[in-house]
Amino acid sequence: MRQPSDTHAYPAHWEADVVLRDGGTARIRPITADDAQRLVSFYERVSDESKYYRFFAPYPRLSDRDVHRFTHHDYVDRVGLAATVGDEFIATVRYDRIDGQGLPSTAPADEAEVAFLVQDAHQGRGVASALLEHIAAVARERGIRRFAAEVLPTNTKMIKVFTDAGYTQKRSFEDGVVRLEFDLEPTDRSLAVMRAREQRAEARSVQRLLAPGSVAVIGTGRAPGGVGRTVLRNLLDGGFSGRVHAVNRAFPREQDRLDPEGVPAHRSIHEVDGPVDLAVVAVPAAQVPSVVADCGDSGVQSLVVVSAGYAESGPEGRDRQRELVRQARTYGMRIIGPNAFGVINTADGVRLNASLSPRLPAPGRLGLFTQSGAIGIALLSGLDLSGAGTAGVSTFISAGNRADVSGNDVLQYWYDDPRTDVALMYLESIGNPRKFTRLAKRTAAVKPVVVVKGARHSGSAPTGHAVPAPGIPDATVSALLRQAGVIRVDTVTELVDAGLLLASQPLPGGPRIAILGNSDSLGLLTYDACLTDGLRPLPPRDLTTAAAPGDFRQALSAALADDACDAVVVTAIPGVGAAAAADLARAMRGAAAEAAARGAAKPVAVVHLQIPGLAEALAEPWDAPGAGAGVRDDVADEAPFPAPRIPAYPAAERAVRALAEAVGYARWRREAEEAGKTAQLPEYEDIDEAGAAADIDVLLAPAEGAPADGAPRPQEAAVSPAVSPDASADAHAPYAVALSAPDAQRLLARYGVSVLPALPAPDAGAAVRAAARLGFPVALKTTAPHLRHRADLGGVRLDIGGEVELRRAYAELTDYLGAPEELRLVVQRMAPRGVDTVVRAAIDPAAGAVLSFGLAGAPSELLGDTAHRLVPATDRDAAELIRSIRTAPLLFGWRGSSPVDTAALEELLLRVSRMVDDHPEVVAVELEPVVVAPRGLSVLGAAVRLAPPPPRTDLGPRHLPSY
Repeated sequence: MRQPSDTHAYPAHWEADVVLRDGGTARIRPITADDAQRLVSFYERVSDESKYYRFFAPYPRLSDRDVHRFTHHDYVDRVGLAATVGDEFIATVRYDRIDGQGLPSTAPADEAEVAFLVQDAHQGRGVASALLEHIAAVARERGIRRFAAEVLPTNTKMIKVFTDAGYTQKRSFEDGVVRLEFDLEPTDRSLAVMRAREQRAEARSVQRLLAPGSVAVIGTGRAPGGVGRTVLRNLLDGGFSGRVHAVNRAFPREQDRLDPEGVPAHRSIHEVDGPVDLAVVAVPAAQVPSVVADCGDSGVQSLVVVSAGYAESGPEGRDRQRELVRQARTYGMRIIGPNAFGVINTADGVRLNASLSPRLPAPGRLGLFTQSGAIGIALLSGLDLSGAGTAGVSTFISAGNRADVSGNDVLQYWYDDPRTDVALMYLESIGNPRKFTRLAKRTAAVKPVVVVKGARHSGSAPTGHAVPAPGIPDATVSALLRQAGVIRVDTVTELVDAGLLLASQPLPGGPRIAILGNSDSLGLLTYDACLTDGLRPLPPRDLTTAAAPGDFRQALSAALADDACDAVVVTAIPGVGAAAAADLARAMRGAAAEAAARGAAKPVAVVHLQIPGLAEALAEPWDAPGAGAGVRDDVADEAPFPAPRIPAYPAAERAVRALAEAVGYARWRREAEEAGKTAQLPEYEDIDEAGAAADIDVLLAPAEGAPADGAPRPQEAAVSPAVSPDASADAHAPYAVALSAPDAQRLLARYGVSVLPALPAPDAGAAVRAAARLGFPVALKTTAPHLRHRADLGGVRLDIGGEVELRRAYAELTDYLGAPEELRLVVQRMAPRGVDTVVRAAIDPAAGAVLSFGLAGAPSELLGDTAHRLVPATDRDAAELIRSIRTAPLLFGWRGSSPVDTAALEELLLRVSRMVDDHPEVVAVELEPVVVAPRGLSVLGAAVRLAPPPPRTDLGPRHLPSY
């Protein structure tokens, strides 16, 4: 156990694993009194030049006083952090709080002097940049707002660390020293710098896994068969370009080669001559720790752990899995698995099949990630059968329990991988939805991301996935993924179908679909499928069963040249004369090649029934013998697509569904590009952010029994967007505060949101006095939790025009529904008639702040017709939000009704979004009902819940998750 350096407790929450620039990992943690010898050893390995840069003078060794000063901190005014690999320091950073004269000080002084020292062997790995992010976060936590650093002018590397960080800074030069001062408040630039570094580091860590120069299979069986021997065989059969080693401690000492494979055999990885980049671990779980230690000592960079017996096997296995990750990261290694199926890279210079797949798939433009070995098999098989060569695989990762490397890491790699054009992902859990949506949105801006989500209805992650379950419903997750541009499909078959189309065809310019073919019935089925999926089909063109390949070519050429068409579906059945599949394929591909040469390429999909060989002929390389027959040489040479492959489907519904997903994705790309130029976060001059912050501080003042400041608080301090604050009250007690109606109205008023006053009516006389104060006509309604917003139960009386009518309504409600104290009756002035809606905002610890909108009552509660957007919402987000629900026509004059004031509704959404974004303590807001009239709107009810804000992991320093 680490001993605290001083009287303050050891801040364990500052510990973090980080990925460095070269893809390796390091652990950052506070320095303690126990680290004296580590510090001395570290300093001895630092060059004299680096020591000079740190102390501005020759400083060959640390004195005992230095060691004590650098290892004893109070974790408030004096803090030291170390980056470690194994049990050794590779870099340190410390800050000391100072006053305006640069002398040691305490709070409330808000400036500190910061200094770094990085071991020479680890310079250039981005260690100092990572340490700067973490020490800055620590300083902000301790009330320090500004860092100062003095650097020698020749220490250009350290100057670059500071200047590249993106903070607001100023520089001065005095007495031969560069003095840098910079504010620690995150800026858009500092956040962009941090995320760019995160992307490069995490992408590099995945690249090291997928492109090793040498692989050792640890646990290779002595006899054929078994997991280890199978992986070794697959590596060799796939033609891996690097060195392969078989490792098994049970090999006889005299054995130095494994036959018939003919690869070097070793009893331990220590015996391998030369570096090993990737180790595939296929030994029983109990033996894995010693294997990991051997790999770490031998400098192995990455591990693929196919061994089972981890979190999928129960609590003991979960502990074993956490220890596996901790141990591997200690040595700077990253892990695929455990319980993994393996990894594949089809690049010519690699040809890596470190998996249980019996053969290397055809190379292509599809990247595959799956958290299930079984689904991985299904994906590879589905591409092999359905793809028929249309779209091969660039990389494949089956992560098993994804204890370390996850879909987020792989997205970082695919983002700028030139060999991957489409990302296909099967996910059973999303450990960090906030980060996933951020990365997916960035990736989707340049290439499609298609996701099928397993375990959607179980409410929890699979047993092997040690991740926190998000507190938001699957429908909300789906809406947020769509906002990020992710194509979400329901089945693995749809995943493959969409991938084939997106990888081989250009994106459609719109939803207008031409249908042509030699079967009238199949054309009508395709037409109906288009309507079902929201496309706009043109009348099918029937070529009759007598159509020859030339007829198909002529019709397809005409459709592709038609400006009224955005994509084409060709239907084909065996016709009269039964033309050869190759001839039919050449005709269609020739038409597509001509269109591409004219710069008029459009997506084409083929639906065929019982035409053997057609799918293969549509997918074979363009330069295959006879592939270009019948196509002008100049057209074939000029075609921008060297292999104009066309995907073929056995059912119209499958082809149309894939095409519909492509249409939706293309529309998102266009809108996202336009939004990037025009979308705004409107500013409202009447917002009182400071006043709201003051109100929140008072309302959240520690109450008796609440935890002390800095103590852990439960994650339940947030509310699911699909759950109202009232319904969640028990889940968030005792640290969440449900505001009273006056407090909620006062806080909302700070953001320009007015709530129609509702006066309590404990008896009939009070109701009459309240109505006289507000002015008739009024509404009388109950606010009891079991009757709130339940007009169907008779708890509301509207348009009450006078005292007699009011007393009669009061008597009816109390006679039928209960005593006044049970009903909690209130009187409210009647609002102009309109459409009842509901606006909600809530914070989920994993997904972040979410803004939700729907029509009040049955549409949102019974049918789930609610739309969601991430906060902060732009003006375009607000406009899309109210138009994306299925019942939106009711807002725009359905069946002759008057359109309502959607501009006022959009403004309300933006004001609520702004409040939640400005004040993370506002963990839930519910406005219901919001009556939107033809002119203006009225908020009739409001509930607000406050809580200490959940941590914003996306704004803090980058770090690897720890589950």
